[in-house]
Amino acid sequence: MKTKDNDQVTPSVEADNAVSAGGGSAGRREGDDVRRTAKIVAAGDKVDLDASGQKIRAMLRGRLGEEVFVHWFNSLEFDRFDGKTLFVSVAVKFLRNWIQSHYFDDMLACARLELKNIENIDISVRQPGAIRARKPATSVEDDAVVTERPVARPQSTPIGHVIGARPQPTPTTAAGFEGSPIDPRYTFDSFVVGAANRMAHAGASQVAETLLGDGCGFNPLYIHSAVGLGKTHLLQAIAWEVRRRTPQAQVLYLTAEQFRFRFVEALQSKGALAFKDRFRSIDMLLIDDLEFLHGQHTEQEFDHIINAMLDGGKQVVVASARAPNAVDRLSDRMRTRLQRGLVTELAAPDYELRRKIIDRRVQEKRHADPSFEVPRDVQDLLAERLTENG
Repeated sequence: MKTKDNDQVTPSVEADNAVSAGGGSAGRREGDDVRRTAKIVAAGDKVDLDASGQKIRAMLRGRLGEEVFVHWFNSLEFDRFDGKTLFVSVAVKFLRNWIQSHYFDDMLACARLELKNIENIDISVRQPGAIRARKPATSVEDDAVVTERPVARPQSTPIGHVIGARPQPTPTTAAGFEGSPIDPRYTFDSFVVGAANRMAHAGASQVAETLLGDGCGFNPLYIHSAVGLGKTHLLQAIAWEVRRRTPQAQVLYLTAEQFRFRFVEALQSKGALAFKDRFRSIDMLLIDDLEFLHGQHTEQEFDHIINAMLDGGKQVVVASARAPNAVDRLSDRMRTRLQRGLVTELAAPDYELRRKIIDRRVQEKRHADPSFEVPRDVQDLLAERLTENG
């Protein structure tokens, strides 16, 4: 089993010092823990998994920190313990892969302090409304597991050029027509990560670094948030990274409004079949501002294209100001399909993230103009006062 990469998410607290036999009660959320654990008696020694689950969760919280725990372990459920293997489950495959790749050793270390004779932890993905039969601990699942390699970063514009004249956006081109322009400044390097956007950033990075045909463990990726929190940045960062990694890949980035314009244009010129054919050769489709998709025929065509791409194993990434179940114009079938992958929200940045963003902007400006300076107390004040999106 692979060990975690501490540099990719959040540096964890020193393992042996952070875990105590008492379970690290600081920050414990007993009510949530009770709801997320099941009382099951194992064969052999009787184990109250309700109580043991609370202790293991508290130890993980103390060992990894509140931010990491909330982002990656909030949906964790303790299902059963057979005397040697602890069976747990999470909400989506992406979480399972990430926890298994980065935090498995932490989980096992905490579990060993609570459960006698434990040898392994089996992490599965819960099916909505159903209890899944779990494989034995010795089995190997066919699903792809998130690898240990660091996320490769695009070759972005030097930081000193970011604040100057705005670079000309580059249109994405696929299957014979241009997509919406993508801004060369919108890369993963220029995206500032914090508690509010860590999950969405990790999901977008995983989509971008996965070689075409290998599968990233979830499809589609659906990112939603209020205006100005980074949805477009992440979608365009994916496009840039895939273009860098796989130049031959057909990647198309479109706003919903431009999708509608292209479709209406095709209908008027009697080119509807050609419009459909153009999407068949696309390897990855990124749709931005889904809430602006409107028109009955446009919505029906969108449904057909997205379903065809997903059925064909092509990657789809969607961004919207609303969650899938809150987009009124979507069909029930499309809502269901869009929720089968990873649905993640970009929350409003907290003080720490706002402070990091301001610091990044100051560094960029200073790189272009060494005389530029903003006192740290002024930066602190800005981080406190600037709470609006954008």
